[in-house]
Amino acid sequence: MRVRIPWIQALQQQQADQLNKQENAGSLDAPKERDLTPKKMSDSYHRIVLPLLQNPWLSDNYLNVNGNIRLGTLFMDLDALAGVVAYKHTGERFMTVTAAVDRITIQNRVTGLCDLELSGKVTFATGRSSMEVSLQVARLPADQKPKPEDVILTCAFTMVSLDPITKKPVNIAPLRLDTAEEKRIFSIGQQNYDAKKALSKINLRKQAPNDKESDLIHAMWLKQIEYHGQHHHTQTPNKLISLSDPSTPAQKPPNTIYMDTTRLYNAQIMQPQNRNRHNFMIFGGYLLKQTFELAFSCVASFSHTRPVFIGLDPSTFQNPVPVGSVLYLTATIAYTDEEPASPHQQPTNDVTRVQVRVDSKVRNVEHGEAKPTGQFNYTFLVEKQVSEQ
Repeated sequence: MRVRIPWIQALQQQQADQLNKQENAGSLDAPKERDLTPKKMSDSYHRIVLPLLQNPWLSDNYLNVNGNIRLGTLFMDLDALAGVVAYKHTGERFMTVTAAVDRITIQNRVTGLCDLELSGKVTFATGRSSMEVSLQVARLPADQKPKPEDVILTCAFTMVSLDPITKKPVNIAPLRLDTAEEKRIFSIGQQNYDAKKALSKINLRKQAPNDKESDLIHAMWLKQIEYHGQHHHTQTPNKLISLSDPSTPAQKPPNTIYMDTTRLYNAQIMQPQNRNRHNFMIFGGYLLKQTFELAFSCVASFSHTRPVFIGLDPSTFQNPVPVGSVLYLTATIAYTDEEPASPHQQPTNDVTRVQVRVDSKVRNVEHGEAKPTGQFNYTFLVEKQVSEQ
């Protein structure tokens, strides 16, 4: 189970803990010893079977309207599995949370109903507070182990271990590498870690656009104001400003639309039924499901087709989402292009790749300060030529 005690019991325990904290103010508990002995990859391996073919009532939770696997629900299970794997590596003296979804990649599309195997293990841990958990979902043939062609998707989560009292990052056990294959897997994890570190340094909140990026932004702006006779809304109600240059005959192409017209929004109160095992924060898998389904709806609204999910780029959980808060999600089509053909295929204009960004923020019910909680970048395919941004 994702949660260990009923919500009412969690509330009572919280009140008792607060009272005990007041009565024992000033006293310091001795730090608990944690096992930091290097662990094998196999120590954290965990496998779950979903017998969807054998259990129609279970399959009700995993099927969409077309009778295919509902990916959002599967993403919830993957985040929960990542937590199980992480705790098998660290032990129970840690508080482990999802820090990022590094990638989700569809390997083979699946249609219809089938039994599923979800499995994963820790594949990168150096002894610091974070670890990489690699997971996969595969079709489960009857009385057989999944083959490579049965793998439906692969993904990786970054989990971070905290002190349960101070909520500060703490060191965990490193991985012990016993075989050449484990060293190969670990080296991939190291590459992923280095790539994330480099990517974080070029975040726009930390660094201005470089010369090439600035030139691209300027070129896009010039192209926009060349659209003769086009107007764009300002933030002031009932006012329009012209972004056109009357001396140029350029017209906005009919298949080009403004990015802000593609947005979809969602707001919802975070209820305790979707809390994590620590009781007072929302389960990361639930947030992943909500952002994915809003992204899907945004692409469907934009393209007027049923999109096909192909991947999630690195996405970070910036701040926790408390139970009882209000979560705001905004999905925006960020980029479109023609799907590149493989070397053995002829180019086609009938398939478009669409990238959508979902921004999330949270406020308390009194609607005080808003905090960003994450940004999620999904990619879909649509089987038609659609508008450009």
